Amino acid sequence: MSNWQTYLQPKNLSEAVEALATAPKPLVPIAGGTDLMIDLEQGRHAPVHTLLDVTGIQEMLALEIRGEQLFIGAGIAVNKVVNHPEVSKHAQALYEAGSLIAGPQVRNVATLGGNVAHALPAADGTISLTALGAEAEITGIHGARRIPFQELFVGPGKSSIKQGEEILVGFYLPLKKDHQASAFKRIMRPQGVALPIINLAVWLERDGDTIKDIRIAIGPGGPTPYRAKETEKLLAGRIMNDETIQLAQESILAHVGFRSSARRASADYRRHIVEGLFKDVLQTAWDRA
Repeated sequence: MSNWQTYLQPKNLSEAVEALATAPKPLVPIAGGTDLMIDLEQGRHAPVHTLLDVTGIQEMLALEIRGEQLFIGAGIAVNKVVNHPEVSKHAQALYEAGSLIAGPQVRNVATLGGNVAHALPAADGTISLTALGAEAEITGIHGARRIPFQELFVGPGKSSIKQGEEILVGFYLPLKKDHQASAFKRIMRPQGVALPIINLAVWLERDGDTIKDIRIAIGPGGPTPYRAKETEKLLAGRIMNDETIQLAQESILAHVGFRSSARRASADYRRHIVEGLFKDVLQTAWDRA
């Protein structure tokens, strides 16, 4: 028995919105399908009536500079995102995170939009976009909207996108300016399980020896992608030195909400390794800036 009855392939957003309004429900968008198809086959996702293939929607395949922002369409395969020169120039944390998502074959079909829409608190693309200060564009039967990236997430595997009524169109990232930089790294189990034990991204702006501004994202630091705002406030305006790094490490440990995972690592182990990972990523972004 098929897990769906209707398969639609709109060519633009107008056709997609029309399908959202008229196609039989339940309806679910599909791009690379690297998560959705497995979840359907294994019963982790309720059967759907309509699959809405977004990979042919032209507005979701754009990757370009728009004013003072870089737009990345949600329907672009991860490898195409990673290999685009504007991404490595303006969003190095995303370049590094995308290069680590699954394996090469998966990255050829999996999309950045799918990585985000799955709403996992430690997805590599999600953590990098959180640190980069992205915005998300969403459209649906009630119109289009742009929201701060973190407003996409309401819980583990739960997105604020209205299922069957809206689709994720793409992401807007600020263009990199002088003395700004970002970095992303993660720690995995040695046998290469795709899910990270912990991942971390930093974006910062420096003014000489001072941290002028900074964003820090850690996964999985809570039920949704974790932004270390208390630590960011502590670091802004401080001189970059060993004392500053130690204060930041202490702040992260005081606020991050690690949990234990039977498949990956205990909360205690994550707390043990986050200090070294944070120092490494922070120093990398600092040197680049």
